[in-house]
Amino acid sequence: MTTTVANHHTRPPAQPPSLRAKRLPRYAAPAIALAAVVVAAAIVYGSGIGGPVLVVVLAALLHLAGLFAASNAVEGRRSARNRIWSALIHSAFVLAVLPLASVVWTLVSKGVERLDGDFFGTSMNNIGARDPNGGAYHAIVGTLEQVGIAALITVPLGILCAIYIVEYGRGRFAFLIRFFVDVMTGIPSIVSGLFVLAFWVLVVSPVFNDGRPGFSGFAAALALSVLMLPTVVRSTEEMLRLVPAPLREGAYALGVPKWKTILRVVLPTALPGIVTGVMLAVARAAGETAPVLLVAGGGAAINFNPFENNQSSLALFVYQQAGDASRYAPARAWTAALTLVALVLILTVAAKLLARRNRLGR
Repeated sequence: MTTTVANHHTRPPAQPPSLRAKRLPRYAAPAIALAAVVVAAAIVYGSGIGGPVLVVVLAALLHLAGLFAASNAVEGRRSARNRIWSALIHSAFVLAVLPLASVVWTLVSKGVERLDGDFFGTSMNNIGARDPNGGAYHAIVGTLEQVGIAALITVPLGILCAIYIVEYGRGRFAFLIRFFVDVMTGIPSIVSGLFVLAFWVLVVSPVFNDGRPGFSGFAAALALSVLMLPTVVRSTEEMLRLVPAPLREGAYALGVPKWKTILRVVLPTALPGIVTGVMLAVARAAGETAPVLLVAGGGAAINFNPFENNQSSLALFVYQQAGDASRYAPARAWTAALTLVALVLILTVAAKLLARRNRLGR
């Protein structure tokens, strides 16, 4: 009896079950990826069946298979599936970023050749095929004027149209507005150029030009505004619909008129999204070539007057230089493309900062 009691007291206590699941070490995924790249390179280059693209594809497949096997052996099937889906999501992100990075790298690497004062301070007037000089000053001026005028026309009109659709529009008329905005979203740029050519250049401008049709930067701005309008309306409409209804109801409960509620409550709340939509429209307009070519005609000289004579733009300048036979033209085209992207980026960042400052200040 004594021995039994002694053995009972000397038995070690049972360990509580661990709540921590087994996990792969942090270096496991990078190690599997490195091993997959090595094996894929050995298979592809050893057999001579492909190049770097096939190595990347085969390495991705081997990485997924190896990661699933290792995670399934250590963590279990559920965690293995989770790791595989996470890897697929990250791979999709990388695939989406790679084209953008490639475009940026190509623009920067090929566009820095003519980043000099002559390019930004001179035009192509009196520049021959054997002349290495010449710049895009006239195209920069044209882009800024045309896009600026188009934005002045489109942004107020688009925002007011979206406000009517969301806040006031009821019945068949609002339905027709939405329908035509949706149709205009898919209109090709050359159609807007033809419309302005047939209406403004051939019908309206002769009234102010002694009976002669007149190409101008203002006509190009009208064509660009046709392209910008549906983007501004749709983006503003979606942002206004995202404003919570209690904000409107609270203002109405305090006796604030509807127009003042929209102006002081709804629009400031939706401002960041509205600015994003406007900048998307501006970016599209700045990169259009066909409307400017049809109704502004292009030109090699500097023209500060958007209401008279031909005017060029950066997108049209890129198109013309890319098709020029001069060996100096491709460098100008790449630098102009880089300038156009940088200009849109600067405008977007400035608009975002301005919208953020205004929102925080209220």
